[in-house]
Amino acid sequence: MKKELTDWRYERKFVIEEMSIHEIEHLIKHNPAIFFEIFYERVVNNIYFDSYGMRNYNENLNGNAERVKIRIRWYGKTFGLIKGAILELKIKNNELGDKKTFQLAPFVLDKSFSLDFLQKAFLKSNLPEWLIEELKISHPSLLNTYKRRYFRSANKKYRITLDWNMIFFKIKKSNNNFDERVLDETTKVLEIKYLLKDYETESFISQYFPFRLVAHSKYIKGIDFLNL
Repeated sequence: MKKELTDWRYERKFVIEEMSIHEIEHLIKHNPAIFFEIFYERVVNNIYFDSYGMRNYNENLNGNAERVKIRIRWYGKTFGLIKGAILELKIKNNELGDKKTFQLAPFVLDKSFSLDFLQKAFLKSNLPEWLIEELKISHPSLLNTYKRRYFRSANKKYRITLDWNMIFFKIKKSNNNFDERVLDETTKVLEIKYLLKDYETESFISQYFPFRLVAHSKYIKGIDFLNL
């Protein structure tokens, strides 16, 4: 499942609480690397999966060097008929990351949502057998949404994403009203993404940001917020 490490990338995260989106955007666009906005602002939605013993949560919390996170991601509206969703395996090897993606069949996310609905979508999605078996011992553990903007440096080697307005929903195997939720209006997450080969010059970018570099996980934060 792993590619050559040279194809993997770093994802440097900065957590910001005291600045507005406008102020952060100003810093991004005035960075010497010359960043331009490359995509329209959109809402990102994720359903995270974990084992029934919360293995992924604990491995992340403990900082395990190698781990795999499973999630479903889609863009735009959060509820209703979901089309174009992607099942992602986010693979970590120390500070480096990789991603393996699979297109999912449509499914419905509303108060009638259950794990059975997702299992049916998995079976219609032409997933490899090993992944279907893995999903049988996993369950949806968190739903979250946030707004995102995208920027790219003039040399096209570095990308920045800026996330804010994060909402975390408790998600159960069945009988979901999605009324147990937490809104985080203060936290913004700026992430610099680049390939391993461009590691040496990344500090030229980050040194101009007066932010705190952290090991940040929206999944961990959401689980803790909801006391799951």
